[in-house]
Amino acid sequence: MRKEKEHIFVPIIIVLLLIFNGCKDTSTDKTEEEIDGGNTIAKYSDRFSYLLEYPIDSIAFPRSADANGVIKKVPSKDWTSGFFPGSLWNIYRLTDDTRYRDRAKEWTAFIEKEKYNDKTHDMGFKVFCSFGNGYKILNDPTYKDIIIASAKTLSTRYNDKIGAIRSWDFNKEEWQFPVIIDNMMNLELLFEASEYSQDQRYHDIAEQHAKTTLKNHFRTDNSSYHVVDYDTITGNIRSKVTHQGFGKESSWARGQAWGLYGYTMAYRYTESTEFLEQAKKIATFLIHHNRLPEDGIPYWDFDAPKIPKEPRDASAAAIIASAMIELYEYTTDKKYLEFSDKIMSSLSSENYVIQDKTEVPFILNHSTGNWPKNDEINGPISYADYYFLEAILRRKALK
Repeated sequence: MRKEKEHIFVPIIIVLLLIFNGCKDTSTDKTEEEIDGGNTIAKYSDRFSYLLEYPIDSIAFPRSADANGVIKKVPSKDWTSGFFPGSLWNIYRLTDDTRYRDRAKEWTAFIEKEKYNDKTHDMGFKVFCSFGNGYKILNDPTYKDIIIASAKTLSTRYNDKIGAIRSWDFNKEEWQFPVIIDNMMNLELLFEASEYSQDQRYHDIAEQHAKTTLKNHFRTDNSSYHVVDYDTITGNIRSKVTHQGFGKESSWARGQAWGLYGYTMAYRYTESTEFLEQAKKIATFLIHHNRLPEDGIPYWDFDAPKIPKEPRDASAAAIIASAMIELYEYTTDKKYLEFSDKIMSSLSSENYVIQDKTEVPFILNHSTGNWPKNDEINGPISYADYYFLEAILRRKALK
């Protein structure tokens, strides 16, 4: 059963309310312009419009942009394809502007064929961020059917012996059955599909995957390995390594964010105290880490050797901020909400929001995708925007 959230009243961050609601601060006599410096709201409106006006193309989902504003475009099979339509759905919820809803529907439709793609574990990122958000808004039964079909496909990658869903199919000369911490995020699709279809197996697969990951991915300090590779015959662990972090024993920032978000979400559906406790342990690791910058936006890896001269990762920060809000709802511990507020205040500033008239369909700057491959470093990336917008929606929903 899904954990019903207990909404607790807390003060809303003034900056976020003003930026995204355009409303007046009723606690003072200050106007929007006095608080926001006169032009912040307009700049956000511009940023949203760049997402709205980005040309529709079924094989050109905007994934990221380089320092010259050149956009990296990907087809629906790319793991990031669902984030752009997901952001449009989120902006619609923030603005009630039906243009964003209609554009989200157009982009989302291009992802439907992925429901049969059994070559990837990223079904949740692609299908649930797009169709999942759309279904919550439109209640369109065809969206629900697509989500269920996607869960059926994703479940084919589950191995009963190992108790986990296979992540990647590449590097077969090195890995037999790799499972990455990122895969926790795809469990939401399975949990929801189980409720939609009343098929308990989807729920059971998701819950067991979370248990296996909890058992094998975490170190004694509650940081997470990126990749755990399993033997397909015995089910035993073959190796614990990284693919996107600095080293196999380092704490890749986005990986820690995936873990926090994943176990908080898993508690929502299972009410398993071990999942909630793990989320709290990860949160403690993040909040009190001695290499976390003052503004709360982590370096791309907590163990990167050139800190403080390493790139930041705004995407990891946005994921953490969103997860901390939900964790607060289940614990009523204000330190989680305060940490989220700190991150969101930083991300909402001109240090991270793309400024002026930079014509790219993104909101945040300074994310890091894959540092070992020198790919998507210190720039805008679609999933940073998605979780940033989700965090704003979650913060506004607190009552």
